[in-house]
Amino acid sequence: MTPRRVVITAAGLGTRLLPASKEIPKEMFPVFAMYDGEVVVKPLLQIIFESFYDAGFREFCFVVGRGKRAIEDHFTPDWSFVEWLRARGTRGRERLAKLLEDFYRKVEGSHIVWVNQHEPLGFGHAVLMAEPFIDGDFIVAAGDTVLPSNSFIGDMASMGSEVVLIVKKVEDPRRYGVAVLQGDKVVKVVEKPRDPPSSYAILPFYRFPGDFLKYLKRISPGTGGELQLTDAIQLAIDDGMDVRAIIYDGEYIDIGSPETYLRALEVFSKLVRGGGSNG
Repeated sequence: MTPRRVVITAAGLGTRLLPASKEIPKEMFPVFAMYDGEVVVKPLLQIIFESFYDAGFREFCFVVGRGKRAIEDHFTPDWSFVEWLRARGTRGRERLAKLLEDFYRKVEGSHIVWVNQHEPLGFGHAVLMAEPFIDGDFIVAAGDTVLPSNSFIGDMASMGSEVVLIVKKVEDPRRYGVAVLQGDKVVKVVEKPRDPPSSYAILPFYRFPGDFLKYLKRISPGTGGELQLTDAIQLAIDDGMDVRAIIYDGEYIDIGSPETYLRALEVFSKLVRGGGSNG
């Protein structure tokens, strides 16, 4: 079954990005993008949403937490502001009005559900909170991570296996979930291992069948005292579910720490200077 719905998690506290993340959700941190041949600034979460929208998805569930009202505000069209920009009559403001208009039309052309994760109990718990929204196969994406090449979205949607992971070879996989592969078949996953069984880090983009939630309901708190999505995936593997991996070899951008946010700005800066399209 081809997935139609996307769950985007944006409930993390972002403590490593304090004090900037105290009032501004890390998912709303600005990055560079291209629009009509010119450089603009967008929140990372908008780029993620538009990537899936442009790939044909129209049903979204955002899992947010306390203090994330700015996300809902951003995804609530403000047409009076667009008209205010246009009334100023300059070319620059007209371009910005069109930029906002294009985004608002994508928002209004989508069915968006908001779910609150009242406590930061982990990635797995955030996905479980979206249960009322899930109907059939679905995609999960983290709201603080982007892959500049969006071809993986179509690959995930069209792949015939039950569960699809995106993995990337990294030098130090200890801070990631790690996958052990036989060809493209995933035979084992483990969260942040001290002694990694492979160098394939799991990136936070997944395809699951609707009944995957039963595994999330069976797991106990794991690494960090949180419900880990990786633990539920291992239960699915043990249960004989077909889990496959797409190996990604492009840039991987997350904004979970000052170092990775700096790297994100550098990568997006390089993309826009090269005229690349990232939203």
